[in-house]
Amino acid sequence: MIPVTLIFITGSADGLGRAAAGVLIGEGHDVVLHARSRERAAALSDLAADAAGVVIGDLSSAAETRDLAGQVNQIGRMDAVVHNAGVFLEPSRSPTAEGHAKTLAVNTLAPYLLTALIDRPDRLIYLSSGLHHAGAGSLRDIDWTSRSWNAARAYAESKLYATTLALTLARVWPDVLSNAVDPGWVPTKMGGPAATGDLQLGYLTQTWLAVSDDAAATMSGGYWYHRQRQAPAAQARDPAFQDQLMDRLAALTGIALF
Repeated sequence: MIPVTLIFITGSADGLGRAAAGVLIGEGHDVVLHARSRERAAALSDLAADAAGVVIGDLSSAAETRDLAGQVNQIGRMDAVVHNAGVFLEPSRSPTAEGHAKTLAVNTLAPYLLTALIDRPDRLIYLSSGLHHAGAGSLRDIDWTSRSWNAARAYAESKLYATTLALTLARVWPDVLSNAVDPGWVPTKMGGPAATGDLQLGYLTQTWLAVSDDAAATMSGGYWYHRQRQAPAAQARDPAFQDQLMDRLAALTGIALF
């Protein structure tokens, strides 16, 4: 493996993010941990002693997400960033302080903002979901301001957008390895105890893409499931759709990515 100095993992207080952080720290890498609050950060006490730092910020808040990016940049330029944090089936639109649907804010707007504001790393990994295939459709109302709330649809769309972001960056930032990962339905707090997927394979693809010098891991623009490249939704690969989505996200966040 190549020596990676710094890896930032969002949502590393539990679940897949925490598991990935533990593996990378165990391999001798410097990992910056993230929790949405100081209370949540207390759950990282066992990992924090060996970590490169712990940053705090609620990704449902644009203001806190911007501050989080500043905290990361103060630590140093990351070699890899794993955009792991996410929310699943929100029972309502749950508007954020900025008025966005919480699912869109955490799963799409936060990774977009962090990508724009964190000093550009060598590798970017975005957590997707097989459900992103069900998110295809119009970009007319991505923030759910006029549609009736549908939690499953909102989640699927948010993961389509995250996947599209990963593939867009692979196209426009040729100096960065940008990939999306479907971890599968795994028994984390989000996935629930009935999940049938392999938890270990659910996070080892992320760690592999973050640090490995295997030929497959050093390709960009992939959509991965258990270290196997899969076909993402057609919209995610469409440059016209990619550009339209980037325009919408720039309008919603007030920051253009490029």
